[in-house]
Amino acid sequence: MSTSPQPEPKDRPARLGVGVVGAGRVGPALAAALQLAGHRPVAVSGVSDASRRRAALLLPDVPLMSPAQVLQRADLVLLTVPDDTLPGLVEGLAETGAVRPGQLLVHTSGRYGARVLDPALRAGALPLALHPAMTFTGTPVDVQRLAGCSFGVTAPEELRLAAEALVIEMGGEPEWISEESRPLYHAALALGANHLVTLVAESMELLRAAGVEAPDRMLGPLLGAALDNALRSGDAALTGPVARGDAGTVAAHVAELRKHAPQTVAGYLAMARATADRALAHGLLKPELAEDLLGVLADDATLPDDGSDR
Repeated sequence: MSTSPQPEPKDRPARLGVGVVGAGRVGPALAAALQLAGHRPVAVSGVSDASRRRAALLLPDVPLMSPAQVLQRADLVLLTVPDDTLPGLVEGLAETGAVRPGQLLVHTSGRYGARVLDPALRAGALPLALHPAMTFTGTPVDVQRLAGCSFGVTAPEELRLAAEALVIEMGGEPEWISEESRPLYHAALALGANHLVTLVAESMELLRAAGVEAPDRMLGPLLGAALDNALRSGDAALTGPVARGDAGTVAAHVAELRKHAPQTVAGYLAMARATADRALAHGLLKPELAEDLLGVLADDATLPDDGSDR
């Protein structure tokens, strides 16, 4: 990214009128970031009360309109709707003649590339897929978090520079993702970010059950260090009883989880097996210790203890 001084927003011409279709957590934040880069939000659509509040918070004085009216007013349209809604929305807008030739049509779905916008492309629109690899809150802090955020970019080759320029204007870092790799790219992000929230929430619940009054304070430094080590060193950062081959400790974990939080057992076992496989493959788990450990993690270990000898 260029480090040359940029003109203040007030000194930049308003180059594109920006519209948002779907005022969820993402669209208003991206439009606000584009406004800081000198573009001009002109219309937003939102159905729920929450979406209307988000639009009012992040895009004050921008009128609420129907999706068709948003497209009528905007040069650049952000389609920030759920993945499963996107194909039908694009088809509907194209069929009703809402799409204008030369209009930049941007969706933010991680799952889809540019081809989902083919109906709009046939109507003359310029299709771009710009997915921010970030979690959003629906508050102004999202605009700040876009600084340095990676975007998964997919677009026709002739629009590649335009797509990357828009990402840079929003403060992000463009990362080119091929059309066929979009589902895998999105799965990777979901595995890392969405499942992390589930793991942390379950860990906090278990710590509370163990009597820890401030599990967030206990976990913060530990998880921060673990994340930093994992990003720096990958599998070499693995620690804990699975990587060490402490089968007895893992068996004790499983027994306690069965007793106090049976809903977490399947997830614990699945992650422990994956950890064991990676530790073995990278020489961290000694093969002679792996057999007992994998026995503890075997499928039949998930069966409830009925008190009988087995």
